[in-house]
Amino acid sequence: MLRQGHYGVSLIAFAPVGFVLVRLGRPELAFVVGAAMLWLAMLPDVDHRIPGVPHRGPTHSLAFAALVGGVFAGVGQALASAGVGNVGPAAVADGSVVVFAFLVGFLTVFAHLLGDALTPAGVNFLWPLSGRTYSLSLWTAGNSVANYGLFGVGVFAVAGALYLAATV
Repeated sequence: MLRQGHYGVSLIAFAPVGFVLVRLGRPELAFVVGAAMLWLAMLPDVDHRIPGVPHRGPTHSLAFAALVGGVFAGVGQALASAGVGNVGPAAVADGSVVVFAFLVGFLTVFAHLLGDALTPAGVNFLWPLSGRTYSLSLWTAGNSVANYGLFGVGVFAVAGALYLAATV
């Protein structure tokens, strides 16, 4: 899948998160989460730049999604403990900041994996436990109509979610 398609899938995955955050009165957090998800939408494709790491190998797995979630959780805990983000001591004490940050990191990578699972090459979600590749084989990774179509659906999903959150 090309960059536009991955952006679209990330936006689709973000839409319900953005809706909830805006409904909870945290539009600034919705903006930060959405920006982070878009910024890191291509993170699993870092394997193109790492010698010896096959494309759609370890970085295209649930294990990598959990690793990125763990990094997000650590950063979230550090920022919250330092008083950044106005989350309050209760959110730090009960761990909700850590859980939320983990879920955002995990979802960021998982959205990329879902996008690649739409193509014939698929992804190995269960690496290193299994060598099985999962694919819906709906279209090729380079299909411009599919990539731009997903991007359009993602923009529409976010716009709709934020409109509903602000008006309901």
